[in-house]
Amino acid sequence: MSIATTFAQYRERATALWLARTEQERRFLAAGGAVVLAALLYLLFVDPALEGRAQLRRTLPQLHQQEAELKAMATQAATLSQTTETQVAPLTREAVTSSLSGRSLTPQSLSVEGEYIKLQLNNVSFANLAAWLDEQRRANRVLVQDAIVTALPAAGQVDASLTLRQNTGSGQ
Repeated sequence: MSIATTFAQYRERATALWLARTEQERRFLAAGGAVVLAALLYLLFVDPALEGRAQLRRTLPQLHQQEAELKAMATQAATLSQTTETQVAPLTREAVTSSLSGRSLTPQSLSVEGEYIKLQLNNVSFANLAAWLDEQRRANRVLVQDAIVTALPAAGQVDASLTLRQNTGSGQ
């Protein structure tokens, strides 16, 4: 049996049932069918659209704020990309010694060769060493290339062997 014949049989039965009804029953069934169809159309199409619209209304202020933040960040990024990199004066042995003594750090050995600084510190406060390294990083673009730090029995005291590199901004 094919689908077409099955469909034709159902159609014949439905037509027979429809014709067996009185005119008033047909009107009631048509009105009920229209109400069911309208409810179905509302549930499938209108309600989701109204819910989506309400959700967009709720999220729109947040999206506007995010847009403003993104525009501000883009402007800041454009400004930062246009600024020229300032060059830092290369450190000298005297400058390094002076900054170390400002933190009560006395190097056992110190050598400055181009952009590299090698120093050995014995029995120094780790807090002072970390603060000095941070200060050099900020002020002179000095980065730790290699470090060997050994804790001593006294709390907070270390021996440190450091190789530092200064980024002077000359094409790097």
